[in-house]
Amino acid sequence: MRTDVTVKRVGIIARHDEPAAIGLAGRICRHLESRSAELGIEEVVFDDDTASGLGVTGTPIEEMRADLAIVVGGDGTILRTIQKLRTQIPILGVNFGRVGFLADATPENALAMIDEALADFRVEERMRLAIHINGKLLPCATNEAVIVTTAIATTPPAKMFAFRILVDRYELDRLRADGIVIATPTGSTAYAMSAGGPIVDPTVGCVIIVPLAPYKLSSRPWLVSDESTVTIEPIHTFKDAAIVIDGRHTEPVHAGDAIVITKADEPALFVTTGWRFYEKVRSKL
Repeated sequence: MRTDVTVKRVGIIARHDEPAAIGLAGRICRHLESRSAELGIEEVVFDDDTASGLGVTGTPIEEMRADLAIVVGGDGTILRTIQKLRTQIPILGVNFGRVGFLADATPENALAMIDEALADFRVEERMRLAIHINGKLLPCATNEAVIVTTAIATTPPAKMFAFRILVDRYELDRLRADGIVIATPTGSTAYAMSAGGPIVDPTVGCVIIVPLAPYKLSSRPWLVSDESTVTIEPIHTFKDAAIVIDGRHTEPVHAGDAIVITKADEPALFVTTGWRFYEKVRSKL
């Protein structure tokens, strides 16, 4: 938990294909500007897409510099923002999606929750995953990295493939399956949960490994230490596949590749609100 952040510059990013989300982004900006002297806020900026919808000048997310990013959208918008940011900025989400597990505020209570968060500004760190393929660094994952056959990633019919799972160079399992999910505790309520994995408190330090429809009775989900190195090795019967990171970034995977997954050096930052994890699970899931 970090409490040493002073909020002077606020960035606002909205789901650009949702006019109501862009409209709310404008309302949030006006609200912050009207209370700028009281809150100590010196500037409010928009990303390019949101600014275009409001008819003002914006800045690319990659170049955004702010002490707080308010993201108006669903989990996809939040994950996209985290992936694009080049500096660590605490995120406060306003849900304009379906479940919105990463977004604590709603359109109805957004202004009040923003005021409460700024009055007692605290930031929670959430681990991410660093992913290398044959030494090449890919974007970090806040939720998960999913490895699936190309047939599953594009068109049916689905094809199983065979691979080894190693933890700290020790073989954990060798199996055939539709794919595998490697998730953070934050991502435990997303794809990993749908695939039969456990729901994990985000304060727990672990990596979640969930095979997708494994053709092996003994194959089950695993939790391993977040200090471990997880390696996925496709074996020779393996067909071409893809790794998908947070549903955003896709990279091809081939037989003989080494996919190495570790805890990322930089966590994702989320603003702490009155919502508690277990309340959120009960309410949203």
